[in-house]
Amino acid sequence: MNNIILASQSPRRRQLLEWAEISFQVVIKSIEETWPAELPIEEVPVYIARQKAAEVNKHLDKAFHSEFSNNTILAADTVVVLAGTIINKPENRADAISILKSLSGKSHRVITGVVILTDTSENCFSEITEVEFHELNDDQIEFYVDKYKPYDKAGAYAIQEWIGVIGIKSIKGDFYNVMGLPISRVVQELQKMQD
Repeated sequence: MNNIILASQSPRRRQLLEWAEISFQVVIKSIEETWPAELPIEEVPVYIARQKAAEVNKHLDKAFHSEFSNNTILAADTVVVLAGTIINKPENRADAISILKSLSGKSHRVITGVVILTDTSENCFSEITEVEFHELNDDQIEFYVDKYKPYDKAGAYAIQEWIGVIGIKSIKGDFYNVMGLPISRVVQELQKMQD
C-alpha cells in the first residue's frame, strides 16, 4: 500500500487505523473549519475533509522528502446533527452540559466525511450513523463532563467512553463511524484503489 498519511490529530482515528493494522504517518496542517452557508449539511464533513487533505498535500509538495513520495492522504471530519443543525465541539463546561442536555432522550445523526487523495485520484464518501440516547439526568451529564472533559469532541461526547456505555439506547449504522472513522469502509476503499 502507498505511504499513508493521516491528515488528522484525532487520537481516535489513529487508534482505529492501528486496530486495522494499517501503517501510517501523521501530518497535520490546521485549516479554518468553515463551509459555504448554502452547502447541504450531509456534504459539510466531506467538504472539510477535502480542505484538510488539500492543505497537507500542499505541504508535502513543498517538502519533497523521499519519505513522502507516492502518498495516499487520508482525511476525515465528523459532525453531529440534531434536528437539522450541526452541533459543534463545546466551547466550555457550560456548553458541553447544554449540548448533552439537548441530545438526552433524542436521536441524532453522526456524519463522517472521508477523503482519500493520491497523485492520480480523489475518493470521497461519507457514512451516517443514527444514535439515540436514553434520558440523561443532570448528575450523569455533569459527572461525564467533569471527568472526561469532552471539549475536543463533536457533540460533546465519545461513544467509547462512560457516557456511551451507560447513555446510548440504540445505534443504527457503523459504531466506529461515531468514534470518528468508518474504518471498515476505509479499508475496503484503500484495497479497491490498490487493485
